[in-house]
Amino acid sequence: MNDTITRAVGRRNVPEDIRALEAAPDADYVDVFTLATDAVATPERWARLMFGNVPSAAERFIWRGLLDLRLSRGRSADTVAGWRIVRRGDDLVQLETRSWFLTATLLVTTTDGHATLSTFLRYDRRLGALVWPPLSAVHRSLVPGLLRGAAARIASGGSR
Repeated sequence: MNDTITRAVGRRNVPEDIRALEAAPDADYVDVFTLATDAVATPERWARLMFGNVPSAAERFIWRGLLDLRLSRGRSADTVAGWRIVRRGDDLVQLETRSWFLTATLLVTTTDGHATLSTFLRYDRRLGALVWPPLSAVHRSLVPGLLRGAAARIASGGSR
């Protein structure tokens, strides 16, 4: 199984195919992680395998505790781990949520042999620009494991 991950960090480094989807054109922070994989699933299945139907305790700590993101409670066909699904397509699912100081968008896309998780943040208040940069390093260290873990669950037919 091929599990090579490429990454791009910064608005100027976003691949053109992701930029063309206009998930969050006014984002202050962007990163894009792409896994080359033989695992095949819909983008929504990838998202659910990465994040679950409801957020884990660790995700709640980061998303609610540190970032104050508003998450929906409970399982729903309209949410992934509490994030609202705002756009679905054959090759993408877009999730969004916000806090009083930032707006967050996750975009999961799939193309032949690749699964991509893109993160977009817009700082709605100055606090966003102070809080996210140190957390972004942790985020960037976790994303490859999320993608590889989802690929392994797809290959084994499992779930999160």
